[in-house]
Amino acid sequence: MLFNSFLFGLFLPIVLLLYWSIGFKRIKTQNILLLIASYVFYGLWDWRFLLLIFSSSIIDYIAGNAIYANEKISIKRLYLLFSIVWNLGVLFVFKYYNFFAEGFSSLFHLDTQGFTYNSLDILLPVGLSFYTFQTMSYSIDVYRKRIKPTKNLLNFLCFVSFFPQLVAGPIERAKSLLPQFSKERTFKKALLVDGLRLILWGLFMKMVVADNAAIGVNSIYSESNQYGSLSLLYATILFFFQIYGDFAGYSNIAIGTAKLFGFKLSKNFNIPYLSRSVAEFWQRWHITLTKWFTDYVYAPLIKNWKTNYLSRTVALFITMTLIGLWHGANWTFIFFGVFQAITISVERIPITVKGQSYNINYFLTKMPLAVTILYSFTLILISCIFFRAENFEMALNIIHRIFSWIPSLNFSSEIGLRALFIPLLVIMEVLTRNKNHPFEFLEQKYSRPIRWIIYYIFVFFIIRYAGPKEEFIYFQF
Repeated sequence: MLFNSFLFGLFLPIVLLLYWSIGFKRIKTQNILLLIASYVFYGLWDWRFLLLIFSSSIIDYIAGNAIYANEKISIKRLYLLFSIVWNLGVLFVFKYYNFFAEGFSSLFHLDTQGFTYNSLDILLPVGLSFYTFQTMSYSIDVYRKRIKPTKNLLNFLCFVSFFPQLVAGPIERAKSLLPQFSKERTFKKALLVDGLRLILWGLFMKMVVADNAAIGVNSIYSESNQYGSLSLLYATILFFFQIYGDFAGYSNIAIGTAKLFGFKLSKNFNIPYLSRSVAEFWQRWHITLTKWFTDYVYAPLIKNWKTNYLSRTVALFITMTLIGLWHGANWTFIFFGVFQAITISVERIPITVKGQSYNINYFLTKMPLAVTILYSFTLILISCIFFRAENFEMALNIIHRIFSWIPSLNFSSEIGLRALFIPLLVIMEVLTRNKNHPFEFLEQKYSRPIRWIIYYIFVFFIIRYAGPKEEFIYFQF
């Protein structure tokens, strides 16, 4: 069920009405309703997906309690290993088996020796990479004694399957989200209003900005050899705003929807195109994923090694390569991660000036904002080419064509005046950058009639200028 679908427009009000009709003191009944709604929401893609998410929930619920209950470190590690192997094993089978099997066969030329491998013709469950990371972090945090496991199976099932953030995040930690299922959620008009504002802004980002940008991106990238430098650069810029509008739009709708039910989710984006460096970009883009890999991959590596530039660089390359691989089983995604690691490691190169140690990041903070934004945005655009290209050869060809200054005789905006919604998005976000979202300031500055005029203008934009419906990009991850 897509957030931008008519079906979700019916589903959400019904669930919301039933939820608050139950009464805030009946927490268990509310949670049962949320669990049923979440399983219906997820099962409408394919009911078989429910078997997988339920199995992951039960395994990590058992593992968490077993880790906490046993005093022997060897037993604790055994249950933790069981949780990790299960979650990563599921990811490997559904997402990576064919990629690695094909790569292994090609590397050792097994096809020329009469060996063949059987590819798995299976559908990738929606949101698999998100909820497996969420449940796996629960087991790890229990093992690290950062949290205590819950004895309430219903609450844990809700934590794993909570439908607003189930299929594309934010990737929540048990420490912040799980306790919210045990507390009374009282109806607050302010939360309802703010949630609806976030949903409206998220729908604008997705349906007007992202889906319109997709028209130009798909048209130009599908025939990249037919377009010149300017057209390909234009399409790459469009793609950045497509994926930003698509994913940040989803996150805003998810956070807003959760607010309607009295829940608080983590912020996942913070105007990433204002980053002064690539390192800062990853503090602003898909924040919950960056924090997950920092806490569970990068930090443990650094802890066990000598802390110097070389060890931090190796840990960075491992982490960013895994982040690239997390996005998909393709060499383009792997290089996407490697490219980020290269740029960040260069930004961290220690430079000694008059006996003081600095790095390039320090000097970037001293340069004019426009220069540093242009620097980071250029590097991010290059990485976007690998993210969007169908294969490595296509990515290299596009980069070659962009920097060869091939005339764009057939250049066309592809989406005409609708591209102007991108500057509107940028202007609104920059002007309200200290707020959680652009509509947050309206109540403080404008009267009710003015606010409603603004809301109706954006509703009109969504109805009149929505692009062809596209699935959320991160659903495939």
